[in-house]
Amino acid sequence: MSYSPVADVELAAVVTFLEMYERPDSAVPSSSLSLDRIYAPDPARYRELFRLVGSPWLWFSRLIMDDAQLAAIIQHPQVELYVVRDSERRDAGMIELDFREAGQCELAFIGLIPELSGKGHSRWLLGEAVSRAWRDGVKRIHVHTCSLDHPAALAAYRRAGFTPFKRAVEQFPDPRLLGFLPMDCAPQIPVLGTLASTSARPAS
Repeated sequence: MSYSPVADVELAAVVTFLEMYERPDSAVPSSSLSLDRIYAPDPARYRELFRLVGSPWLWFSRLIMDDAQLAAIIQHPQVELYVVRDSERRDAGMIELDFREAGQCELAFIGLIPELSGKGHSRWLLGEAVSRAWRDGVKRIHVHTCSLDHPAALAAYRRAGFTPFKRAVEQFPDPRLLGFLPMDCAPQIPVLGTLASTSARPAS
């Protein structure tokens, strides 16, 4: 066994890829939350939602894109965005489904705000995502999660019917040091470098 060093300005994560080839038999659990489909989302509005849901887990891949690059994905007719609403119609989470690959659906992004964690809503949200992903012509649904994600994410995907099939190690600059996310987000993941020591930005 050996260790591979990671620069102070970078992060490393173990990524697990999962897939599903059959629609689960179980029904979608109930929840007091609801889902709204957003058609042709505005990039600025999308980033606001993306940060709300993903900043606790250092989601940043969509934040490094310019408006044109982001719009090309989220406004594509085969990409669907759903916003989770709470009882007061406030944003509380998101689902993004990507059908651009024939016969497949990627569960690109899914999550709830931290305040709703541990209340059973995650099972409902994942059930809704899988139910909406399965449709005529879809033969496979896939998703990936990493060791920087919520600690219960991998178990939740497996419980929902996904099967792990591959692992990889991902290494990338800390998005907090690049200014894409606040320095105080994701406190469970220590910041080791400094803003001054970060000279390179990730390729967009």
